[in-house]
Amino acid sequence: MTAPELVLASHGTSSPVGQAAVAQLVAAVADALPRVTVLGCHVDVETPDVPTTLDRIADDSAAVVVPLLLSAGFHVYVDLAEAVAAARTRIPAAVTPALGPDVRLATLLARRLADVGLEPADTVVLAAAGSTDPRAVADCERMRRLLAAEIGNPVTLGFVSAAQPELRAAVGLARRDLLPGGRVVVANYLLAPGHFSDRVTAAGGDRTTLPLLDGTTPPPAELVDIVVDRYLAQRRSWSLAFVPSTQLVR
Repeated sequence: MTAPELVLASHGTSSPVGQAAVAQLVAAVADALPRVTVLGCHVDVETPDVPTTLDRIADDSAAVVVPLLLSAGFHVYVDLAEAVAAARTRIPAAVTPALGPDVRLATLLARRLADVGLEPADTVVLAAAGSTDPRAVADCERMRRLLAAEIGNPVTLGFVSAAQPELRAAVGLARRDLLPGGRVVVANYLLAPGHFSDRVTAAGGDRTTLPLLDGTTPPPAELVDIVVDRYLAQRRSWSLAFVPSTQLVR
């Protein structure tokens, strides 16, 4: 039996730049796993969707779905879980944890902050998409703590939608409590360019970083490594039940 196929499920966006950025990440993961079939799909906005993609996988194969999402909310616990449960009636299938929180994302965010000239007196607002699911909000709070430990600056949290504090309000609160000579620097904790990223840019920070995929440079190694690790961890958790050990390589 061949290695399980890797299904990369992004949120989806109407932004051509965002679409291209996510496609570059899918291609980079495929390059990192040359013996694995890598498929891209979306939970919203774009096609193909996840159920359609899983239906295309052969009966003698298996599927590992890695969410290209930075926290685990409704899309992971409901949309992807239901799609994978339906696929299990035909093939072995599983959905992995989301990309975040992860210390490697803190490293990437820190590099983005250095790119815009972060200084010791600055306060950082971590700008996340937001969710009505408290588990996703908790993931973002853990990411905030990881980033604060990585950079040593004060880091607060703000959401573009669906959760509190709202991003503009978070920027205002950070400005009120600035250290002397400090600025408010917004760390864009979104995967790719699009409508939400535009709202992050317009939130009032003195500096704002690019999203994790900026659409103009190759996908960061941290993101590729996280996706690959999620996939390989799931394969190991299946205890080699249907994957020959000789294929447990990239």
